[in-house]
Amino acid sequence: MRVATVRDGDGLHAAVLVRRQDGALWVSVPDAALAVLGDERCPESVAGLLWRDGPKLLTARLVAEAAGEGTVPRAVRRWTPEEVVFAPPIPHPGSFLDFYAFEGHVRASRARRGLDVPPEWYRYPVYYRSNHRSFIGDREEAWFPPGETKMDFEVELAAVLGAPLAGPTAAQAQEAIAGYCLLNDWSARSLQREVMAVGLGPSKAKDFATSLGPWIVTTDEAGDLTGVEIAARVNGREWCRGSLAGMRWRWGEMISFAGAEARFEPGDVFGSGTVAGGCGLELDRFIEPGDVVELDGGGLLGTLSGTARRKEG
Repeated sequence: MRVATVRDGDGLHAAVLVRRQDGALWVSVPDAALAVLGDERCPESVAGLLWRDGPKLLTARLVAEAAGEGTVPRAVRRWTPEEVVFAPPIPHPGSFLDFYAFEGHVRASRARRGLDVPPEWYRYPVYYRSNHRSFIGDREEAWFPPGETKMDFEVELAAVLGAPLAGPTAAQAQEAIAGYCLLNDWSARSLQREVMAVGLGPSKAKDFATSLGPWIVTTDEAGDLTGVEIAARVNGREWCRGSLAGMRWRWGEMISFAGAEARFEPGDVFGSGTVAGGCGLELDRFIEPGDVVELDGGGLLGTLSGTARRKEG
């Protein structure tokens, strides 16, 4: 199943993809829940659905099944794949952690600073806390800090939590994942090199924008993602392609490590870190203002597009 947050003139709407004989439609979950299921208290947002229904998203499933087999009532908002506009699936998560899970990327990016992979990387699924208020959706603009000379993207996968967690085991954390989507961790590399010299992480070089979407693929449809490749195109030309097979840690292991002595809630977002070869830094090639970057995850994950902009100093 695929769920998303759709933007139209009336605001943001939790939507589910409905496959019908006459074509696919994105259908408003709260509208259809009321019209088809008689559910008068259906949450308006994907995060709200996760809070109420958990990672299985039962209401969205019932809506998709009913709308796929019968007539979609006129009162139910719907959008064709050609006209739909996606906001981030979770526009305002309570927390956003980004991991560092691909050895190929760790090795290549550290080598550019004359560093080896530290032995601790093999012991801990390390992460940093990024800006959970900076998410943007498909086809939106990422505004880099003034004066940034090395504007970059990062090809990542994100996991979206569907249940509250506190001190979970790896198995509990894995079961709590609702689904996955593409993530572009836009990066200001000149600024990053400066701030990381202090030793407290890259956050200021990352927290201006993060693209998320276009939709969440639930875990049952996603299945085993290790064979999935994600390509990055800049202005229509492929720059790189990376495989999810290179993750050292499983999602449950990463979230369990981060969740020790901590609490996470439905809708929280976790980034995988950059796939090997999945950024301009590794290519020694950077984007310019006005460049359009597309992450292409194929038919399963879709395409997440964003335009790079730079603020005036």
